Amino acid sequence: MSTTVAARTRSDFTRRRLSWTLAGIALVFAALILAVGPLLWLVRTWQEPAYDSDGFVVAALVALLGLWSVFSPVIANSRPAPRHAVWLLLASGLVRLAGQVTAINVLGALTLIVDLYALGVLTRLDQRQRAISPGWLAVAFAFSLPLERILQRALGYGLQQISADGACQLLSGIYGNVSCSGVRIIIAGRDVLVDLPCSGARTLLLTALAFALACALIRPNWRMALTGALLTLLVALLANILRITVLAIGIAFPETLGGIDVMAQPWHDTIGYAAMLLGLAPLVLWIRYAGRPTPIAASAQTDAAPKFSVNRELRVGAFDGLIANAHLTGGRAVLLAGAALFVAVVIVNLPRKAIDVANTDLTLSAPAWLLQHRAHQQPLTASEASYFTAYGGTAVKASYGQSSLLLVRTSSPLRHLHAPDECLRGLGFTVDYRGLSFDPVETAHYHATAPDGTTYRVDVTFASDKRHATGSVATAVWHWLRGDARQWTTIERISPMTISLAEHRAFSAAALFSLGIEPVAARIAPAGAPAAPILFPEHAPPHVPTSNPLTTKG
Repeated sequence: MSTTVAARTRSDFTRRRLSWTLAGIALVFAALILAVGPLLWLVRTWQEPAYDSDGFVVAALVALLGLWSVFSPVIANSRPAPRHAVWLLLASGLVRLAGQVTAINVLGALTLIVDLYALGVLTRLDQRQRAISPGWLAVAFAFSLPLERILQRALGYGLQQISADGACQLLSGIYGNVSCSGVRIIIAGRDVLVDLPCSGARTLLLTALAFALACALIRPNWRMALTGALLTLLVALLANILRITVLAIGIAFPETLGGIDVMAQPWHDTIGYAAMLLGLAPLVLWIRYAGRPTPIAASAQTDAAPKFSVNRELRVGAFDGLIANAHLTGGRAVLLAGAALFVAVVIVNLPRKAIDVANTDLTLSAPAWLLQHRAHQQPLTASEASYFTAYGGTAVKASYGQSSLLLVRTSSPLRHLHAPDECLRGLGFTVDYRGLSFDPVETAHYHATAPDGTTYRVDVTFASDKRHATGSVATAVWHWLRGDARQWTTIERISPMTISLAEHRAFSAAALFSLGIEPVAARIAPAGAPAAPILFPEHAPPHVPTSNPLTTKG
């Protein structure tokens, strides 16, 4: 009798195991369907020069750390690893759904972070001899996304202001002849600009990555993690303030640093990385204090036999375990997994509708004449025309002799405003940022070298319909988010290096003047203080550039 019951139990379990296996395979395919699109996009960001991303290095580091843990034995079985697989898949589906319907690629890529966490849970990374935290490992993987570009755009202005204020306070304590206004610091008559590359975004991200990797290894409790996160933010900001202070001293008093050119390589980057490493010292002390979590008690150590097995001869496998701990019968498990697979297919085929589409009724035209040259309109490329059709905004390109003018107008600056280096790098150009100037208006300067060796001077100004003018996308976005100005225009002036700098400056000034952009009278200010902001006259709304005659996308 007992033999018959045992055989029947084994037969029932075999049928349930088959159902669990089929359901588990379906769930894995559903997860892959949701992840493949974001994964392809993420890989493209690593490959395209326009993103200037080192995300592949981060992803490789995370993979090596995960494998280091996986190739160690499981020493505890305090909970079944696959228990939350269904809920994780649901979370992944919701994130992918949001990214799909809003056409925000970065949001869709968050699916990969959820999937990596699920994979870490399933492989029991936190229950192995070389244990690491699946959650913190997934957070570290998030830094493989092009976060620096996003941070520079969305928070660059605020980071610039904090860094400039801190550096100004520190310099004022050392020298008496320091004058500060916004992101401009005047020290010994020399102008030091805390512009977008010096915002501290890269320092913040690298420091935060180090913190996430440390947390993955030491697995702190939430109180220690919160303390470490706040400390990480503080030391990253202080490190950037220190970096800017050293650069300012090197610019104003080069003899203090042995006469080196702090703005030239390798000194510029060396100072930056040295400041960041010095800023990591408090984080190292936090790591030593946080230490490792309490070792797993001997009573909790097992041979890792799954708790959901009927007996030691009836253990379930990897796919079975995805469903077994959900406590579902075989039929319900198959229905659930089939529904998940169907929903995944539907999600990735939903129409994409971007939420940051600009107005399509924006008028824009290039000046008919600049200096002695008549405008020759340049048609948009097919990709440019398709881009503006899909995402609104408008663009105009025109050439004047050897120089060119590119104008882009948009009510969605996060979508359409780009620094020239982003587009030019995507075309194979080598781009060198040359800093900001404030005469006649705030302008960012670049030198660009084409693949054929031809070199160009590229100047860009972003102007609003509410009399703002800036050379920084971050500043334009800041005003837009505050509601100060909804419509922005990019004015990009391009000349080959074969014409003189004086000719290029004359063309650039003529373009700004023809578009109604000219400086107002400077307000009375203390000696040595920066000039008053440049504004637009009320009667002449600005027209501005978009892509570049050198670019293929806006």
